[in-house]
Formats: sequence, structure tokens, C-alpha cells
Amino acid sequence: MDSKLTLKLDKTVIEQAKLYAKEQQTSLSRLIESYLASLTQKEKSNKNEIEISPFVKSIATGVHISADLDAREVYREHLLEKYK
Repeated sequence: MDSKLTLKLDKTVIEQAKLYAKEQQTSLSRLIESYLASLTQKEKSNKNEIEISPFVKSIATGVHISADLDAREVYREHLLEKYK
């Protein structure tokens, strides 16, 4: 359920935030909501882990990539297959 919130902010900050939101093709409300959600999430189980932003989480594909993956070797194999 959405609720209304009134904030008092510097006019310059508001204008810059509106421009940023427009560039990101999102609303200022959605931008602020995402930011506040990322600040207040309670799932911070391990402080040594790198925190993943909500945007990155939203584009995750579910494909697991091995930590010891040799990208050059994969690309070489791709080219060999491509130009058979």
C-alpha cells in the first residue's frame, strides 16, 4: 500500500534529482523508494559481502558463472566454432 510523504529539500537537489530520474527513465518517487529500501534492508547477513544494488538484482539472469572461468579461452572457443 502506497503512502504519501512530504519532504523539505534544497531546490537545487530536487532539480538535479528530477534530471537524474528522467535520465534513468524512472520517477523520482520510485528512485527515492529504491534508495530508502536499499538503506533499510534487513538481509545484511554478512558485512564482508559486497552489497548488490536493487537494480543489479533486478537484471540478474540466474546463470552461474564459475569463479575460475577463463574468458579468453571461452572467447577463443567461440571464434573457433564461429569460423569453422
